[in-house]
This record gives sequence, C-alpha cells and structure tokens, in this order.
Amino acid sequence: MKFKQLFIFALLLLTGTVNAQNKHSKTSKFKSYKGLIMAGYQGWHNAAEDGAGRGWYHYQSRGKFEPGSTNVDLWPDVSEQEKVYKTSFVHADGSAAYLTSAHDASTVETHFRWMKEYGLDGVFMQRFVAEIRGRSGRNHFNTVLGNALKSSQKYGRAISVMYDLSGMRDSVDVPVLINDWKNLVDSMKITGKGNNQTYLYHNGKPLVVIWGVGFNDRRKYTLKDVDKIVDFLKNDPVYGGCSVMLGVPTYWREFGNDTEKNPLLHEIIKKADIVHPWTVGRYGNEIAYNKYSEAQKGDVLWCKQNKLDYVGVVFPGFSWHNMNPRSPSNQIPRNRGTFFWKQLSTAIQNGTEMLYVAMFDEIDEGTAIFKIAKNPPVGASTFVKFEDDVPSDYYLYLAGYAGKMLRKQVPFRADVPPPVKKK
Repeated sequence: MKFKQLFIFALLLLTGTVNAQNKHSKTSKFKSYKGLIMAGYQGWHNAAEDGAGRGWYHYQSRGKFEPGSTNVDLWPDVSEQEKVYKTSFVHADGSAAYLTSAHDASTVETHFRWMKEYGLDGVFMQRFVAEIRGRSGRNHFNTVLGNALKSSQKYGRAISVMYDLSGMRDSVDVPVLINDWKNLVDSMKITGKGNNQTYLYHNGKPLVVIWGVGFNDRRKYTLKDVDKIVDFLKNDPVYGGCSVMLGVPTYWREFGNDTEKNPLLHEIIKKADIVHPWTVGRYGNEIAYNKYSEAQKGDVLWCKQNKLDYVGVVFPGFSWHNMNPRSPSNQIPRNRGTFFWKQLSTAIQNGTEMLYVAMFDEIDEGTAIFKIAKNPPVGASTFVKFEDDVPSDYYLYLAGYAGKMLRKQVPFRADVPPPVKKK
C-alpha cells in the first residue's frame, strides 16, 4: 500500500510538472524569424489628454512640450489617424499641428494596418526595464502591448517582446524583468493563444529579446545579471523554454571599441539563438557602411560556426538635434533612401537570413520608417523633412520590398527602388 501511495504521489508530481510546462502554445503562425523583416516598436509617446496621465511623454523636453522644447526630430503624418491631439506647434500657414498617442488603440491599429499594406512582417515590442518597474510605465506599456496583440491578429503580423536593459540597475532589477515576463504569460497569455497565434517563434520556441548585452558604456547591470535572465528564459520549467535573441554592440565578436572586454559575453551569446548587433550611428554614409560590411561578413561566419542565427540591423538615417542641440539636424541623411537600401541589399548579399529595422516609430532619434509629415511645423524647433520627391510612406515601401527580396520573391537589386507613383 505504501509503495502504491508513493507511486501515485510521484505520478501526480510528474503530471503537475508536465502541465506546468504548457504555459506556451506548441507553435505559432510565425514559426521562425528566418525570411522575415521586422522592426522595433517603441510605443512610448503619450499625449496630455490620452488618459494615461503621462503628459506629452517622450514628445517633451525638460518637462515642456512647446516650440523650442521637444525631443523629436521627425513629425509623424497623422492624416490617417482616427484620434489626434492638438499641440502648440503650428504649420507654415498658421494652422495647428496635431499628434497621436501610442496609448490609443486606434493609433496602434493604424500602424499594424500599414505594416500589412506595405509588407513589413511585424514588430518587436519594446519593454524598457527602467519603465516597467514603475506603475505608470508598466500600465502604459501593458496597454500598448495589449492593443498590439489584437492588431497583430487582425492584420496577421508577427509580434515579439524585446526587453531593453537601458537604465536597469544591478541585480535588483533582474526580478523585475522575470516577473514581468511571468505576468505577460499568465495575464495576457502572450504565448498561449493557440497554434495560430501571431507571437513570433524561432527554433520551435517563443522568441524573447534581451537588448543591451555587453556594451562598455558604464551600465549598472553586469553580464552575470544578463546570464541569470537568459538562464530563466531558457530553462525555467514553467515560463522558460524560450528562444533568445541578444542585442549586442556592433563590434561584439572582436571585443571592439563599443564592447565590454569580458569573455563571459561570448559564453552568454553561445547560449542564445540569435545575435543582433546594434549598428545605429556606427556609420554615417554609404561609404562608411562598406567598411562595416566586412565586419558583418565575419559575424555571419562566426554565427554559422557556432550554430547561431544572425539578424542584420539596418536604419534609414539619424537625427536627434532637438534632444541634443549640439548635434546637427539630419546628422545622418537618408539620401532619398540610398543609405537605407545600401544596408538592406548588402546585408542580404552577406548572407543575412532575417532583418531588423531600427525603428518603426522612433522619431526622437529620427530613425522611424512609418509615415512622416511632408509639412511639419515651423518655428523654434527644427524638424527633418524628406526630399520633395520622396513620399511620406517611402521607407515603409522600401522595407516591404526588401522583405520580398530576402525571400527571393523579387529579383535582387543593388540600386534603390524608386518611389511608386501615385495614381
């Protein structure tokens, strides 16, 4: 009898363990990152009257949002948006300028509709550890993510969570990230919506990104903290079993000038599934990119030798003058898309099987590919404008075209595709 009771008890334990491992659905509509072009999605802009209580968050500078005081260098095209908010900025004709809030479901839905229309496969939803450890930031980003999940289902776009460690404290914030992931899995069922869900899988598992690994810019957290996070995502019996993509410095492989000189970095990378080198601002024109291209070839080879996947990071241009007035406006020009296309086409030539665009909606640093206003406000703040013959949606179009080229649905071309003429 005693043996029988022990056997039943052991069987119950085993059954409980098996059930506990079923937090994630077995698969997804998106079974691999390979062949996809994705973008980063900040979702951090608020309007004063959007109900989030965060004011003009990320639009404002030093607590003010008015002409001469803003953090953004690009003004979004809001002509298709359902809900907009009046600002104190004005256009050349004296009319008021309006903006959207990422807190509104209609804003997020419009963005996902654009993704489908132009062929962007999906986005990585940013979750900043420094934000989600507080109630206000956590509530906002949960709202944005919840709306994004609904829109990803509606428009058939892939979605994944990217944890940005920037601003994270030492080991005290490791549980913040871990508990946040547990909450997303339990309350939002982010990876548990059935085998036709839109959460991005890779190597048969839900893909989670940890960004900010191995940078040498005096961050407060350590590689040991990152190792704990990776171990949890990989091996936790209840919430783990994930694939992991690591956002690392540009020159991570050779421990270059942006990288922490610590062998533990490569040990952690080898535990992951995908390497994601951050290249924004590391080269400022097409000629300088050619030099980086050689480093990328070496990265792709290293990853193959170590049975890892590699994602090429590309960006359309860069400008953060309003945030940092000492930096020039339009610091890295887009050059009618040639700068963007040079990176996209060369990455494909170099053997990249997946692409990451930085970013979908990053207007603070001028890297956004979503629709940008052709007629931004005038006055004390300077906003970057596209060339007159470049439409507001051109970079969405280029991203979608590159995705087709990546999948060999269209012939490879090294020259940038011209804008499509509107009928």
